[in-house]
Amino acid sequence: MSFNDDARIDSSKVTRRGRGRTIGVAGGGVGVVGVIIVVLIGQFTGVDVSGLLGGGTGSDGGAQSGEQGVANCTTGAQANEDVQCRMAGAADSLDTYWATAAPQLGAQYVTPEFALFTAAVDTGCGSASSATGPFYCPPDQTLYVDTDFFQQLRDQFGATGGPLAQMYVVGHEWGHHIQQLTGAFDRADRSATGPGSDTIRLEVQADCYAGAWVGAASTIQDDQGTTFLEPVTDAQVADALDAAAAVGDDRIQAQSGQVDPDTWTHGSAEQRQRWFEAGRAGGPGACDTFSVPADQL
Repeated sequence: MSFNDDARIDSSKVTRRGRGRTIGVAGGGVGVVGVIIVVLIGQFTGVDVSGLLGGGTGSDGGAQSGEQGVANCTTGAQANEDVQCRMAGAADSLDTYWATAAPQLGAQYVTPEFALFTAAVDTGCGSASSATGPFYCPPDQTLYVDTDFFQQLRDQFGATGGPLAQMYVVGHEWGHHIQQLTGAFDRADRSATGPGSDTIRLEVQADCYAGAWVGAASTIQDDQGTTFLEPVTDAQVADALDAAAAVGDDRIQAQSGQVDPDTWTHGSAEQRQRWFEAGRAGGPGACDTFSVPADQL
């Protein structure tokens, strides 16, 4: 998916963060946050990253030292050429979309923060490294992305990792923010794994929400009435589906030689692709993964 060259991008929705003081964890200490760390961090990769994370410290939740804006990202042409600008363009488009779509799900929309980082970052969920992959942290309502992950998509997971695949990653994490706003996180049992579990239902719903945005993306306009993105092509959709499949639990486990559906937390490659397509065809209203029987999930 390509941006229209003349689209105007508000890059203020994305920042770059260096490692500074840890953002204070809501409620203090670990507790419920410990569950969030194990279940939510690494939402995209499916890797158990609990050993890479530490609990938050008692700071006041202010901005981290080293936080900077994303410079020179104001047009669609720049988003087509530079990955940081592409993240800014995706954020602007997603934010515009969900400001209208989230209330249709009964949620009062709040724009999340979106932080790009390199190597390591301190968050409201603890300290994370690039090994966690992109993730969403509920306590500080922030998406965290190290753009080096897109190379990992190609090298480790075997995905083509083109522009729409990269923006699918962002759309998936933005979907977790929508779940935070709708209360889906609070209602779900995030301790269970395997077929039909709420953990998988959360993940494939985030895929569905990403697909809903892609389905509408070529109609979403900047503040001057120019659409952010050109109509998606079949090849670009295939690229996004390739990324969704590459991070399916079955594909990831197959790399280690043993596939065990009872331990799945994110869904199979087929499930992730199917729910992405359900959202692309039917919008966010088609993403009620919690009402689907386990054998149809």
